[in-house]
Amino acid sequence: MDRTFTGVIPPVITPLTADGEFDVVSFTRVVDRLIDAGVDGLFLLGSSGEVVFSTDERRRQILETGVEVVAGRVPVLAGVIETQTERVVEQARMAQAVGVDALVATAPFYALGGPEVVERHFRVLRSRVDLPLFAYDIPVCVHTKLDGQMLLRLGREGIIDGVKDSSGDDVSFRQLIRANTAAGSPLVLLTGHEVVVDGAYLAGAHGAVPGLANVAPEPYVKQWRAAQSGDWDAVREVQDHLADLMTIVSVTSGVSGYGAGVGAFKTALSLMGVITSNQVTEPVSALEGQNVEAIAGVLRAQGLL
Repeated sequence: MDRTFTGVIPPVITPLTADGEFDVVSFTRVVDRLIDAGVDGLFLLGSSGEVVFSTDERRRQILETGVEVVAGRVPVLAGVIETQTERVVEQARMAQAVGVDALVATAPFYALGGPEVVERHFRVLRSRVDLPLFAYDIPVCVHTKLDGQMLLRLGREGIIDGVKDSSGDDVSFRQLIRANTAAGSPLVLLTGHEVVVDGAYLAGAHGAVPGLANVAPEPYVKQWRAAQSGDWDAVREVQDHLADLMTIVSVTSGVSGYGAGVGAFKTALSLMGVITSNQVTEPVSALEGQNVEAIAGVLRAQGLL
């Protein structure tokens, strides 16, 4: 596969109205803002897009709207994340019919397990849907760490085309990069780790999928371009700024996990006037009060308010 899916590919948030409905107007602003900033692709229905909290109807609505708004300006990757293979196939076929350019799938989860089951899962997906396929390594959510040797084997056989690594295991990702390079780079390798993108690029990653890019896309684009030109001082300088900005997910109190992470991204975008509401999907509550003020303080310090 050519390097179509390289560079900065943000996992787009899904704005909601105050009553929890999909906010098409705000979503359109988010998408246009990212493309105007120079991103290289968009990942719809990722973790930052609240994919597993969305109904089938909402997933289709998000993808249809996204493909329509993007209008071919950049590639669109779609998360097809479900508990079991047949359910993933259903989502993948829907995404293909809508017109996305690639699929992103995790290991199956809930009651399934074992490396042989995970490997068969990706093989079945490849046999059922004819689109580029990325394996999404996010063990904090699906409780399975994708094995690097398996990923490389699937890449060599053309079963998967790339990996989106959100494992937080920078050692295993570095080893995967090394093994992939030695094998002739059958896989496109993308990091989903917002605060160590510089290290991933230095190691040879082909791009990044940072949720924080919803808030600040231009620095990630600048960083990628600096990496491509070999300006590693600039790459590190941008990363230091982004590491400071990423504290929006940790300055809050009384919240954790998705509510603190995606909740902070949405709150920041709401404060910046990009989206109308910082509402998140039930049963998580939107950030308010002192938590909103804490995020605003970080944004002011970083020159975003």
